[in-house]
Formats: sequence, C-alpha cells, structure tokens
Amino acid sequence: MPRFFLNKRLIILLVSIIVLVALIGYSVRERENISWPEQFVGDIVGFGQSLVSKPVGAVAGFVENVKDLQNTYTENKKLKSRLEELVKLETMVKDLEKDNDELRSILDKQENLRDFNPVQATVIARNPSQWDDLLVIDKGKVQGVQANMAVITSQGLIGKVKSVKQFSSTIELLSNKNPNNRISALIQGEENVIGSIEGYDMERDQLLVKRIPNDMKVEKGSKVITSGLGGVFPKGLPIGEVKEIVPDQYGLTQTAYVEPIADMYHLEHVIVVDRSKVSIDLEEPAEAEGEE
Repeated sequence: MPRFFLNKRLIILLVSIIVLVALIGYSVRERENISWPEQFVGDIVGFGQSLVSKPVGAVAGFVENVKDLQNTYTENKKLKSRLEELVKLETMVKDLEKDNDELRSILDKQENLRDFNPVQATVIARNPSQWDDLLVIDKGKVQGVQANMAVITSQGLIGKVKSVKQFSSTIELLSNKNPNNRISALIQGEENVIGSIEGYDMERDQLLVKRIPNDMKVEKGSKVITSGLGGVFPKGLPIGEVKEIVPDQYGLTQTAYVEPIADMYHLEHVIVVDRSKVSIDLEEPAEAEGEE
C-alpha cells in the first residue's frame, strides 16, 4: 500500500510537469488570439500595475520637479552673480576705452595694433590628405585678401593666408606641422611674455610656443593671444591656453604647449583679418645706427 501511494505521487508529479510544459509551450507560441484565462490573468495583472504605477509615478515626478526647482534656483543665483560681474566689467571697459581715447587724443596717436577690418569667407575646399594643413576659401585679391593675413573664426585664430588668387585663397592652419609657420604670440600674466608659435604637436594636439626666455615665469592656464609685433597680425586675437612649460635641451629658453581655443576640424565660415595700416619700418633703426 505505501509503495502504491509512492508510485501514485510520482505519477501525479510527472503528469503535472508534462501539463506545465505543455501550458508553457502553448502560451509562448505565436497566436492571433489568446485564451480567456490568459486574458483574465493579464487584465488583473495590468490593472494592479496601473494602480501601483500611477502613485509611484506621481511621487517620482514630484521629487524630480523639486530637484529641478532646486537646480533652477542655484543656477539663477549663479547667473545673477555673473550678470553683476558683467555689469562691473562693462563699466570698467567703458571707462578704460574713454581713458584710452583721451590719452590717444593728447598724444595725437591714431594707430592701434588691435585695429583690423574683417573679410567674411566660406571654406570651399579641403584636401583629405592635408586636412590638418590647408583649406581653400572663396575670397581672393579682388576682395583685398593678401598673403600672411590672419584667419580666425568666432572662437579664435586658426591660421594665416598662404597664397592668394583672384577669387580664392589657400589658408595654412595652425595645426600644420611646418616649423617655419611662425607667429608672434603674447602669453598673458602678471608680466606678459612674448614667444613664437613654431610647429604643432600632433600627439598632444597642441601648439608649440618657443623662444620664451628662461628667466620669464609662465603660469599653466595662462591665455595666449597674438602680440601684434609681427607687422601683419593685429594684437589680441585669441590663440589658446598654456597647458605645460618645458625647458629646451640647452636650458636657455622655454617651450609652452598651448591648447588651441578654436576648432580647426569643423570649419565652414572663417574671417580673414585685414589689419589696419600701421607704419612699420624695420630697416630704420639699422640705418640710424649706421649713421651714428
């Protein structure tokens, strides 16, 4: 008798497993219509989920709204403080401009190293094999473009005019590895430092500003602009930010690694900088010395 019950239980267990597997197989197969028990169970589960999800969603939305309000309040405080700083800076700039104009009128000095006329241009060609070196714009001699003029975007300096045709020009980018592509640069700080952009480090994607005197202190994070002393570029065009300073192999000068501020990869619209005419005669000092 006990063996019979044991066998009966085993048979019931096996039959239950077979029925369960059959039901699973039946439920997972592709069907256009489902049975009413499945519909009933699905409706009950869905109704229960909707009852739970709505209040949970409402609470989650309320918490998110509170966080958004807190973030908005914090951002508003920051923006207000920045607006106050901008108002102060604007006032200072106006005062400095007024003082500058008055001093210039007293000295009867009209030239300014920062003055330039912008020439809007569009990039019309770029060689894939020289993507980091050259591009072609749709402005040339007819529009007043000349060789060695600076070329910028809304962000900052990207290069200079290499060659000019009647209606187009070729631009040599700062990312060009040509060490002879030299541009006079000024590193801003407590004491401004003059250097020369000579080459580009492709591994770091940074400019090399060389010829920095070894006794001049340059801080990491200092801003770099054009110096205006090269005779072609105006002063004050943004170039980049100093990331590292290293001495040269002889220890006589330093080299600054500068991260460009402008994106030189995605270029569509650029500005050729036509510097206002400034009388520069580098031969005059030598002649004066010879006469003396």
